[in-house]
This record gives sequence, C-alpha cells and structure tokens, in this order.
Amino acid sequence: MKTISKPKATLSKRKESILDILAETPEITIADLAGNLQVSVVTIRNDLAALEEDGMLVRGHGGAMPAFHPAVLQRIRTARDAKMEIARAAAAHVVDGDTIMIAAGTTTALIPRYLRGKRQVHIVTNNTLLLPYVRTNPQLIVTVVGGSFRPADESLTGPLTMEAMERFRVQRAFIGVDGIDAQQGVFANSVESGDFVRQMAQHANQTIVLADAAKFQNPGFVRILPFSDMDILITDATLPTSMQNVLTEHDVKLETVHTRRTSK
Repeated sequence: MKTISKPKATLSKRKESILDILAETPEITIADLAGNLQVSVVTIRNDLAALEEDGMLVRGHGGAMPAFHPAVLQRIRTARDAKMEIARAAAAHVVDGDTIMIAAGTTTALIPRYLRGKRQVHIVTNNTLLLPYVRTNPQLIVTVVGGSFRPADESLTGPLTMEAMERFRVQRAFIGVDGIDAQQGVFANSVESGDFVRQMAQHANQTIVLADAAKFQNPGFVRILPFSDMDILITDATLPTSMQNVLTEHDVKLETVHTRRTSK
C-alpha cells in the first residue's frame, strides 16, 4: 500500500457563503454581497477573482453567477481537500506522451490541474468540468466525445458518446465512482454513467479508480466494475483489513492520500 501525504488549503467559509448566495440570488450585486457578509467590496472582488480562477463562477459587470448546476457545486465543495490530493496522486501516474481517458466527476476533473510539466498528453473525456484546467496548458491535447449534455453532472452521455468511445484505445482510464461495495465492486448513480465508465475500462490498458472516503458509505445504484477489472484504487479512506484483503485478492494496488486542512 502506497501512502501519499501533501499539505492542502481548503475552500474558505466565506467563499462557500458566496457560492450559496449566488446560487440562490444570481442577480445580487457585489456591493450587496459585501454588505451581507460584512466585508469590504475589495475583499469580495478578490474572493470572486479566486473563485473564477478555480472555474467555480462566471463574473460579469457588477456581479457574478455560479458556473455550474447547484448539484455540481455541492459536489465540488464536498471533501474538496481529499479530492484534490487524490487527483494529484492520480496525475502522478501520467507520463509524457500518455493517452488517457478521464470520466465525468468532480475528483477526476481536477486531474489536469496537476499535469503541468507533462508533455504531449492526450486526454479523451466526457467531463466538461475539467475544461477550465486544460485551457491554459498547451501540452494537453483534449478530445471531448459528443453526446447529450447533462448539467447536473457536467458530462456528455448517450448513444453518440458510446459510439465515439469505440474509436479510442488508451494507456490509462481514470474513473470516479459514486459508491464502493466490498462484495460487488464500484458503482455509479446512473445507468448512463455506468455504461460509459464500463466501456472506458474496456478500452484502456490500466484502470485507476478515484474515491474519497464518502464513497465507501453507500454502495450506489448501478454496478460499474468488479474489483477484478481495476488496477489501482486511490482514496483518502482508512480501509478496514477486510477491504484491503479484497483488493489484494484481486491484485488491486491501494494508494492512500492524507490531507492536512488549513484555512484560506
């Protein structure tokens, strides 16, 4: 078992409050935001700039609005420290000239953020959430497969997506999951997501699963893969011996990251 430890900054409570207010009242002005949160306009502007840089909102004249569906914003904010360290660990597996697939998800979307310094990496994805992280990196070649856009997932799914996936063969597939069960493997919350991820794994030489601790609390709805179809599991969870034994039995390598929360 490989253990990875990195320091991490968390999303501040004030920024979380800003996102909550904008989700409820997108037309609110910067001045009103400052008044509601009892800080200066300059502070709010700095917070908005930071949130925009993180791809979490879109700024306009005199105000701002969330960049994503409220459900996506909630998932982005949940266990963000752990997700960023898991994504960092996942990115460490990518080498120069690699071909990779990245599935939809808030953790997987962060992988390109940590690919700076890697050269000529070709990404195939249905994850629109990662686009802010690839725009400024000329060493990333990104193929977004077509399909029907799902705002609540920031993903592309459907027959066109599945058809497009048939054309690709990659070195590594990075998948996020909605649940893990010790007996049955990893799960998604929708049939479409499950079908897409299953096909990804079939077209990759190596399948890497990203799962924060919360994913071990609920099994999910649709089974994606058994453990026998996985190669690496990256998590922040402290797994019981029984789960570690299951992974060992199926030759799944376990990597555990640790986070240290700091204020921002």
